[in-house]
Amino acid sequence: MFSRPRPLIASIMLATTLATGLAGCGDAEPVGEPPLSEEALGAVTENPGAPTRQLARQVDDLFTMEGLGETRAVVLMHGGTIAAERYAPGYDKDTRFVSWSMAKTITAVMIGMLVADGRLRLDEPAPVPGWQRPGDPRSEITLRHLLQMRSGLDHTEAGPVPTESSEVRMLFLDGRDDMARWAEEQPLEAEPGSKFEYSSNTTVILADIAARALTDSEDPDIRRRAVATYLQARLFEPLAMTSIVPEFDAAGTLIGGSLMHATARDYARFGDFLRNKGSYRGTQLVPRAWVEKMVTPSPESPQYGFQTWLNRPVKGMTGAEHPLFPDRAPHSLFAMIGHMGQYVLISPSKKLTMVRLGHSDAPQREAMLQQAADVIELYPES
Repeated sequence: MFSRPRPLIASIMLATTLATGLAGCGDAEPVGEPPLSEEALGAVTENPGAPTRQLARQVDDLFTMEGLGETRAVVLMHGGTIAAERYAPGYDKDTRFVSWSMAKTITAVMIGMLVADGRLRLDEPAPVPGWQRPGDPRSEITLRHLLQMRSGLDHTEAGPVPTESSEVRMLFLDGRDDMARWAEEQPLEAEPGSKFEYSSNTTVILADIAARALTDSEDPDIRRRAVATYLQARLFEPLAMTSIVPEFDAAGTLIGGSLMHATARDYARFGDFLRNKGSYRGTQLVPRAWVEKMVTPSPESPQYGFQTWLNRPVKGMTGAEHPLFPDRAPHSLFAMIGHMGQYVLISPSKKLTMVRLGHSDAPQREAMLQQAADVIELYPES
């Protein structure tokens, strides 16, 4: 006959049984929370690297919580594989989403490749023909200045009157047919290198410099083909970014500051390539040192590198003013950010890349970023 278990032994056996049962279910449902929908649970893969139900709920909140705007796509990659993926009605894994300013980071990688090829020099005067006339103070602008948004050019990205915005004028009004020429013709308002001013015009100048490094022709079709072929052969094809479609203006210049189109998965693939310091499946597509430069704070803007946003605290800048969340995530996190709430958030220390695409105004973006931080906090530092 078996003896009756002593109370202590029975308690241990019960605790072990409960722990085993909970482990088999993933993670327990938080007390008081509504049950998760099949759609929410179905968004999380089998081994997401974080508690399944908590991750499902945090991703679900990005789509359903009031005050965050409209989330259209979320793709989360952990350790190089998809951990969660979800789309709003009307969107799916094959939908191409406009990059807006996330394109700037892609342009920076192209510039890095051209520097590695020996076609461009980082700290020499930027090779813009119109700036090389004797006595032109713009001849002091370097490629580094342009990459860090401190050219000193009179570019006002946004203001109270939309039609006075340099970006709007370049993209849609008097500069639209030859965007780089319009951006390059603007005068200096500050000494090159002395002032940070975020500017889509600046990135179009970088795209023009890339085209001139690849061809001597002024023919728009030849310029367009030279840049498109280079990007396809050196970046998009090796990364298997099969969906991406970059736009060009009438002069054949890549609209590298704002207009590329790709699926959420391809944006995630690009972000993960940066997380791996320019390497993809064992092939180094751009030097590691270049990616490290991209995520090094500018001397005039700790929250910005080479066409890339950084999760670094800035003295005197409040949480609402900061483009990211340095109080909620590692300072090594960096991001591609686009107009109205397009984000690729990259955390090397958490082995995480998170894409959120949608439409949110400024207050909604602030709230949405806090929810995105909730997702990121589920993952431990590695």
